[in-house]
Formats: sequence, structure tokens, C-alpha cells
Amino acid sequence: MNREESIIRFEKVSFEYGHNKPILDEVDFSIRRGMKVAVMGQNGAGKSTIFSIMVGALKPENGEVHVTHNMTIATAPQVVPRDGSVLTVREFFQKCFEKPVYDIDPRIDTVLKAVNLEADHDRVVKSFSGGQQARLLLASALIQNPDLLLLDEPTNNLDTAGIEHLTKFLIDYSKTCIVISHDARFLNAFTTGVLYLDVFTHKVEQYLGNYNDVLRDISMRIEKENRKNAQLEKKIQDNKDKANFFAQKGGKMRLVAKKMRIEVGEMEEAKVDVRKEDRTIRPFTIPAQEQLGGIIFSLSSYKVQKGKKFVKKIANISLRKSQHLFLRGPNGIGKSTLLEAIVSGTAEGATVAEGVKVGYYRQDFSTLDFDQTVYAALSHVMSKPDEERLRTTAAGFLLTASVIHSKIGNLSEGQKGLVAFAALVLEKPGLLILDEPTNHINFRHLPIIAKALDAYTGAMILVSHVPEFVDQIRIDDILDLEK
Repeated sequence: MNREESIIRFEKVSFEYGHNKPILDEVDFSIRRGMKVAVMGQNGAGKSTIFSIMVGALKPENGEVHVTHNMTIATAPQVVPRDGSVLTVREFFQKCFEKPVYDIDPRIDTVLKAVNLEADHDRVVKSFSGGQQARLLLASALIQNPDLLLLDEPTNNLDTAGIEHLTKFLIDYSKTCIVISHDARFLNAFTTGVLYLDVFTHKVEQYLGNYNDVLRDISMRIEKENRKNAQLEKKIQDNKDKANFFAQKGGKMRLVAKKMRIEVGEMEEAKVDVRKEDRTIRPFTIPAQEQLGGIIFSLSSYKVQKGKKFVKKIANISLRKSQHLFLRGPNGIGKSTLLEAIVSGTAEGATVAEGVKVGYYRQDFSTLDFDQTVYAALSHVMSKPDEERLRTTAAGFLLTASVIHSKIGNLSEGQKGLVAFAALVLEKPGLLILDEPTNHINFRHLPIIAKALDAYTGAMILVSHVPEFVDQIRIDDILDLEK
């Protein structure tokens, strides 16, 4: 096949979820063999929907998707499916194929090496950390050796070493790859094109270059459109003033005034709709539980995972009001395990003061009931009903009327993250525990979230592999599990 030939092409493709929920509106774009393309857009815009249409899991309402004959496609989703988490590594990879693969073990070893992960093939998937599961998901796509590789938020949960390894892999990757990500630095390292899904128009804009190039192109276009509109607005106002003046003169001057008003109408139509940027969440604060005093949380010992063993370590950590602890360490060392144990009250050596309310942002959103609506979930965490506060808070996180009565399970992963933050605002915790709070979140929201965490006046424990995010937050103590 010629490298310049398109291997997949969307032609006037439209798709909507139910009545009045348009996602794609007559979308056109094409992908050529060997391209490395980023898919960008706001949380909930429909980026993952594009992937589902590409693999045939969803059918467009209108339009056609042209796929090259016999082309194979594999996708690495954002999270391990719930039925996949109970499988062994061998069963997890075997499920990638329709027919049994009898030489599966050496193939598993090859792809695990490619993603820099060592794993016993009989180990159960759910026993791996979030970062290790992210590597398993990537490996599950690679083992299929597809012509087109689709990656949905592949850097989520990965530590710095994992992101660097993945970046190098994609730079050297010789086949076609399309990546959904909100990590601009990651995308800029290897992409040669961008598909930008506009949440307002439901169109896909296709650009050459990386995301930095796209931002520059968009900014130049907005500036040009604003300048054109400003010039037209000046002419429109001049014509309106002259038309009003001539209309008062009477006689033939009224005909001149009429002609000028027609020209005003034509100029109004000539004004262009300036491209709207992704909306950002509103600035917010997470109120701390009232009447907090003394030591809110203490940690005298903890366990880390070294290979197949857990090793006990001694600590001397105590958190009072307005003190923030940063918990760091590589994937698989036991950060999430420790946080879960603290929340459940089973962590040996960890003590949460009596009466302290714990707000837990979990990386897999399992603290949310996916069968509940957004409205029901937010109502549940409030100490007393307050309809106005609930709706105002939800709207601040872009959970508007069109979303608030949707089931959480039907939302995008990024929208689930925004629901989790809205719940923390309404919950008013005394101890805030956050496990990878940047996962799936549009990068435009991150400075606002960082500012809210920086200002939080309760005790806080934070886990994050995004140094640019952590640098924006006041940290009073650091516990490095690797040391």
C-alpha cells in the first residue's frame, strides 16, 4: 500500500447519543499510513466515540467510514474492563484474539518487554497498580500487531519513567497510531497531525504538525477573525448612523437610507463566528470540615511492595490543619494500596483522628456509583439538601442540565473526574486524599484544580506523577516510598 494512501476516512459522519445529544456532525477527515495523530477536545466532546466508530463498536447515524480492506485495528482503552480485572495475565492477553493462540506466552513476554513491565503470567490483573495496568492495556494492543494502533489516554497512571519509555516507543513506532491525550508535552514529542473535536460545532478540524502548531494556527485564526469582525462592526455602525441621518431628510434620501440598511444586513451576515475555545471549569474551593484541631492524620509505619514481597518501613508523619503531604514512588510500589487502606481504616501504623471526614478521589472512580445519576451522586454526599448549591457547584464543573441527570457510567472518564471533584466540594472533608487527580482531565482545567488544592485548609495526601501539577501546590512534607 502506498504510504500516501488513506487507510481510514470519515465522510460526512454524524453520530448522537439519544435525542438532542449530538456528538459528530457531518465530520470529514482521513488518516494516511504511517501517521501519528493526536485527538484533542474537551472532556465529553466525543473523542472516545470516534475510536468506537473506527473499530465498528458504534455505527454512525449518517455518512460513511471507509477502512482499507483487511486492515487490522487494535485499541488500548483508558481502563481495564471490570470483567478483565479478574483474569490472569495470560487470560487477559488470550482474550485479545478470537481464536486460541498456542504460543501466547513468548508473545506476552515480547510485548511486556516493549512496555517495560515484568509480570508473572498467572498473576491476576486487578492485583497490579494503576500504572502497571496502563502498561498491560498498551501491551494488549501491541500483541495484536495491528496496522492501526488506537491509544486512549495512555499516560494516565504512568510514572515519569513509564511516560518516557512510552514516548520513545511511539517515536520509533513504524505503523499508524492515533492517540487521545490531554498531555500536551507527551503529544508534542511524536505527533505529526491533530484531529481537534470542537465540542460546540461537533466538527473535527484536521491540522498538520503537533499540538503547539495547532495552538498557534488557532490563535492566528481567532486574531484574524476578530480583526475582520471589528472592521465590519465599524462599517456597520457608520452605515447605521448615516442611514438614520438620511432617513430623517426625507425624499430621495430615504432610498439611500434603505440601500444602506440592506448593506448593513449583508455585512452582518458576512461577520464570522469566532472559534470558541474549550470551556474551563470555574475557580473553586474545597471547603474543609469545620472545627478541625490537633493531629488529623498520623503515620508511624507502612508497607511497600518489592517484587512479590511487602516490606515494612518506619515513618514519622503527622498532619494538622492546612498541612499537605506528597506521597511519591514508582508504579507498583504500593501508593494506591496504602491510600485505600488508610480510607478503609485497615492501614497498619496509620491513624485518622476520630470524627474526621475523609474525602477520597480514587484514580479509577470506584467511589462513584456508575448506576446513579450525577444529581443523585452529588445529593448523596451533602449533609443537608441544598438544591441551589448543588446545581451551582455542578455547573461550575461543566455538569450542566444536559449532563446532570445522566448516569455516571455513561459519562466520559474526564467527566467522571469532574463529578468526583464536585462531590468533594459538597462533601467538605477534613482529610483530603487524592490518587492521580489529573488522570483524564482536560489540561485547561489543571491550573484551576491545582489552585484549589493549594488553598485547601484541611489535611491533604496527594499522589501524582505530573510534576508540573504538583509544583503548583503547597507541599509541607514528602514521603518517598522508594527510599
